[in-house]
Amino acid sequence: MVRRETVETVAELELTLDGEGAHTIETPYPVFNHLLGSMIRFSGFNLRLNARNTVECDEHHLIEDVAIALGEALRRALGEKRGVNRFGYSIVPMDEVLACVSLDLSGRPFFSHNMRFKQTTIGNMGTSMIPHFFRSLSNSSGVTLHVLIFRNGDPHHLAEAVFKAAGLAFKQAVAVTGSTIPSEKGVL
Repeated sequence: MVRRETVETVAELELTLDGEGAHTIETPYPVFNHLLGSMIRFSGFNLRLNARNTVECDEHHLIEDVAIALGEALRRALGEKRGVNRFGYSIVPMDEVLACVSLDLSGRPFFSHNMRFKQTTIGNMGTSMIPHFFRSLSNSSGVTLHVLIFRNGDPHHLAEAVFKAAGLAFKQAVAVTGSTIPSEKGVL
């Protein structure tokens, strides 16, 4: 269980890496719930999340705090990363959109993307929150994460393709494929 409480938000979550994609996600932002749910379903993780604003504000701090808590839970669940595949990538088509996510459980946070949204909001969430979510997740978890959009299109399709591709990439990266730490240094 990870609990992140600030002056503005409270986020509580439980993450299981060896799950079946089951999730209960409760935030005030239905589009975010849908996108995060898509990522969890395709990752094969299980997630229980309850997050709320404690003061009246926009979605920025809540989505950021969820990403930070999720990254911390991921880091804890992976431990020393013994036996994991380490690398993961996925290319996902979503109608006209083609999105790629590639990641490394390196312990070195880095985030890069070329997402360009044709509108500023999807439902009640700003599209700027999508790269912000992944940057915050990368920083908190110590994951190197690249998002490449090969073909752009509808903003909802773009966001959903990225979240699904991230889920598939995480599923591949956390898969146990051996018994050693996957690094020549002996540590990640």
